[in-house]
Amino acid sequence: MVTRRRFLQGGLLATTLPFNYNVRASSEDDQVNMHQRIARVIREYSEQGIHRTGTEVDNLSADWLLTEIDRLGVSPIDSSFAFDRLNPLSNELRIDGVTIPGVPLYDCSYTDSQGFEGTLGELGSDADIAVAMSLPHNSGPNAKKIHAARESGIHKAIVIVTDKRFPADGIALLNAEDFSKPFGPPVLQVAGKHWPVLRDAINNPAESTLTLHSEYVKSTARNVEAKIDGEQPELAPIVVMTPRSGWWYNASERGGGIACFLEIMRALQGSNPARDVIFTANTGHELAHLGLDHFLEQNPDLIEDAHIWIHLGANFAAKIQPNVRLQFSDEDAMSTLSPHLGANHLEPGAVTPIGERPDGEARNVFDGGGRYLSILGGNGLFHHPSDQWPDAVDLDVTARWTQAFVAAALDLARV
Repeated sequence: MVTRRRFLQGGLLATTLPFNYNVRASSEDDQVNMHQRIARVIREYSEQGIHRTGTEVDNLSADWLLTEIDRLGVSPIDSSFAFDRLNPLSNELRIDGVTIPGVPLYDCSYTDSQGFEGTLGELGSDADIAVAMSLPHNSGPNAKKIHAARESGIHKAIVIVTDKRFPADGIALLNAEDFSKPFGPPVLQVAGKHWPVLRDAINNPAESTLTLHSEYVKSTARNVEAKIDGEQPELAPIVVMTPRSGWWYNASERGGGIACFLEIMRALQGSNPARDVIFTANTGHELAHLGLDHFLEQNPDLIEDAHIWIHLGANFAAKIQPNVRLQFSDEDAMSTLSPHLGANHLEPGAVTPIGERPDGEARNVFDGGGRYLSILGGNGLFHHPSDQWPDAVDLDVTARWTQAFVAAALDLARV
């Protein structure tokens, strides 16, 4: 049964849950079953379509996740909130009869349906429309230069070309970190395959027309939540969180986190935990963590009151250039996971230094002074439409990371 409501101010509504089976991966057969479950979850999630916040696919995906939770014998909670969804209408650049389609940056300004004419040039030049190549990482050097140019207003518009290290046919999009406060000129994002045409237009200036016509639509976004009651509710709770939205199909970017989220829930549901465990799968990841902000507004004390937050972030399921990164608030958090890494033959590509602001949703916990255990990584298909099942996913590695985090969650919930 799905509970549809908003969170009560200051905390979650208690739910009594049955503890009727234990499915912790402890035998070879159990591990095979876990592989199969993870594969099914990631495949189904990827095949749902484009997971942008508040869209039809995002809502269908929320219904699917609510059903998955209910099948585990846990009572899911559908926590919705209103927001203005950006609906792109006509977004393109026309050069001498060639039309280059694109996707708007979701936190810039927009044109009318006619667009405007201007000359193309490099970023920082006196051109009306600047062209720059960038990786889809907001903290990357070119992305920072583009951000600075947007703030300075030196160009009437900017065209961002997906970096040549990504598949040429597809756009690797930047997150909209200022979605609630759009700024700067219109910004169009286009696929890398258009670079030769754009380069020629820069070298041989010609009049071009850029249109970035979009509208805002009243919409509803949805977080999917649950809670497993502990036997000692006076103890500080654990929070398990993962984002569930993104720009495209997100098989390796988001699928691993969702699969691990469900496996942790499955294991804890059958283990009689001492602590309460709160689960939140949030929409709005690509829009500056909009869904997590809503969750925290409804539970303002939870960052500091929680025993620890387990953040199942992006890309640890990636097959291409994963470079998995672990992030810890303190040495105790690190020591909780450490024994389970060796047991599952895992070694991270990097570890964020303790005390340094982490990436992903763990940054919200860090900013609020909370404790966290976090996993995320790189991805050669990050924010790109080619991130689809099965080619983008390393199922074996995903399962081993999942087993490690399930074991760590069980340890944390016992004490």
